Amino acid sequence: MQAFLKGTSSQSIKHLKDKAAGPSGEKKPKAIPWVEKYRPKSVDEVAFQEEVVAVLKKSLEGADLPNLLFYGPPGTGKTSTILAAARELYGPELFRQRVLELNASDERGIQVVREKVKRFSQLTAAGSRPDGKPCPPFKIIILDEADSMTNAAQAALRRTMEKESRTTRFCLICNYVSRIIEPLTSRCSKFRFKPLANDIQEERILQICKKENLKYSKQGIDELVRVSEGDLRKAITYLQSAARLNGEAEITESTIIEIAGVVPPNVIDNLLQICHKGTFDKMQIEVKNMIDNGYAATQILNQLHDRIIEDRLGDKQKSAIAEKMAEVDKCLADGADEYLQLISLAAVIMQQATQNS
Repeated sequence: MQAFLKGTSSQSIKHLKDKAAGPSGEKKPKAIPWVEKYRPKSVDEVAFQEEVVAVLKKSLEGADLPNLLFYGPPGTGKTSTILAAARELYGPELFRQRVLELNASDERGIQVVREKVKRFSQLTAAGSRPDGKPCPPFKIIILDEADSMTNAAQAALRRTMEKESRTTRFCLICNYVSRIIEPLTSRCSKFRFKPLANDIQEERILQICKKENLKYSKQGIDELVRVSEGDLRKAITYLQSAARLNGEAEITESTIIEIAGVVPPNVIDNLLQICHKGTFDKMQIEVKNMIDNGYAATQILNQLHDRIIEDRLGDKQKSAIAEKMAEVDKCLADGADEYLQLISLAAVIMQQATQNS
């Protein structure tokens, strides 16, 4: 009886597996986030960072690499660049053995540097690949978001960098180079990654739209480039979200505004109009409506700042409003009440606007 039951269960499992594979017996391709799917596979595919690409290409030709320090805003290709360079150097087979990548999510205190990093860096590496191509006789340790490492861990790293230079190269990646201690920066070739230019971003987004057969409007793509602010990763993520939300429909400006959590321009215009010509009661109601609609105060602040700069107010008025914005930004960062801070800012804008008129 037991054997019979066992046989039945194994047959039913097999039947379910065949059913999942589909009528043709083929497995469905895995769903990969577009950020990973369209990550550069080689150094040549990296967008906009010409200086870094030129240096890395020369280094790859000579199969020699200095210790590197990549810094710049998020989403500009820092991690993608070093991973693409490592893949070109080692090929797909050796890549896992020769590259150690540690992120901020990993434990990277002084103990990890002394044990894991040191142990990996002391291993020797052969100078050939399984496919017969020449290969550099060193490994690469990538320390992503290195600016979140403690000073003690960074200090422990500097000696390892010097001692194991024969067998290991280090690549430190960070957003703020000022948070890396001087002894480490002096041991690395520094490269600044710039926010991507609008035309470069647009070109990449249109390539993805073509490959994914997406319908889009010119205004939608322009808005996507504007809200991502030079961060290509953010732009691709928003594009994928818009494609999933819309299905077969066209990706429009309103779709991008909805997904990005941006305050619609007409809402900001309405608030400024009330500040220029309305009463305090009207302004108070408008601010309450904005908060009730779930718009983030920091987002409202950023968009208000851009609009105030373009406004017809005098320089003296603009400077007074900008000073108040700085105070509000600090208070919001400290956890102050959003409604009260926006009321306070809007009151100053109203005061300066009425002075101007």
